[in-house]
Amino acid sequence: MAAGTGTNEACRLVGVNRKTGYEWRHPGFKRAKQDRARERQRVRREREQAAEQARAAARSDRYLSQDERIRIADLVRAGSSQAAIAAGLGRSPSTISREIRRNQDPDSGDYHPYAAQQHAEQRRPRPKPSKLAASPQLHTVVQAMLDSKYSPQQISRRLRRDHPEQSEWHVSHETIYQAIYVQGRGELRRELTTALRTGRAVRKPRREPGQRRPRFTSPMIMISDRPAEADDRALPGHWEGDLIIGKGGQSAIGTLVERATRYVLLVHLGKDRSAEHVRDALIATAATLPAHLKRSLTWDQGAEMALHHEFSLTADMPVYFCDPHSPWQRGSNENTNGLLRQYFPKGTDLAQHNPEHLTHVAAELNGRPRMTLNWDTPAERLAKLLETDRVATTP
Repeated sequence: MAAGTGTNEACRLVGVNRKTGYEWRHPGFKRAKQDRARERQRVRREREQAAEQARAAARSDRYLSQDERIRIADLVRAGSSQAAIAAGLGRSPSTISREIRRNQDPDSGDYHPYAAQQHAEQRRPRPKPSKLAASPQLHTVVQAMLDSKYSPQQISRRLRRDHPEQSEWHVSHETIYQAIYVQGRGELRRELTTALRTGRAVRKPRREPGQRRPRFTSPMIMISDRPAEADDRALPGHWEGDLIIGKGGQSAIGTLVERATRYVLLVHLGKDRSAEHVRDALIATAATLPAHLKRSLTWDQGAEMALHHEFSLTADMPVYFCDPHSPWQRGSNENTNGLLRQYFPKGTDLAQHNPEHLTHVAAELNGRPRMTLNWDTPAERLAKLLETDRVATTP
């Protein structure tokens, strides 16, 4: 090349590859190339480590970690019991037992932590292929059983009994239901739904335990929106209401308790506790009260208050509803209902008590002194309030 020969020709004359000739001419090129390759490997390793750390951070604590599996292996070799291992790791003994049983070496029975971690990670990815989709033979057998009107549970139990050693044939009844109901999988014919007891082609949705449907067509105003003055019982006129029910649910009496004075009003309902009858009876009772004693009414979410909006509009008295399963939010009313059972025992027909008798019972209850009223009676407290209001409004 010093004599003027080109690079390709010089390499041919010498008998080496052109790349080798280039590296001979530039000794630092190969070293730089190796450095770049090492740098790429280092970056790749760092990315893999970061990804593994991210996966480990995202992994739920409910799964055993690699460090925990190493600790399990050390304790097993040391002869510790599974209960002791569980206590040391803060895990359930069943978790340790299941981990060792699932991930131990099938031949030697030894527990190797890194192999166990690999097995666990291989099982974890979702979604998993269905056994019915993976085994054409199993698919055919299950489909034939459905054609014979077997239920999914009968199929599941029968397969386990007839093929105890073939775990790949052990499918749950839920697997079979999903293969029928879930569109797009093509695992079992959709017309097989006719073989099911229900005959449904789709699943019937189930509500979650805490998920409630709207109780009434007209929106409810919840107790959380009730004025603060009702909570501290500073002003009279905030009432709590409920029904006490008679024998067989065939009769009822409405009960109203004023929060500040504990004054009781009883509403005659007889054998009719429909929403319409309760609305009319409450409107008639509220009409006996002065306007300043009709500040609010708090009720539970019973069906008898389905027409609460009509009562509120007519009586000019807002209705607030308690949270589900929260009787303490109407504590005064619950306590009063307990006192009323002395007059109206459970398991009796409440329709036999006419309005006059209810008025008599309410008067007797309102004449009892109460510790919470500093031994005043509800009637005395209400009379004092009415007298105060009368003096205040007198010119």
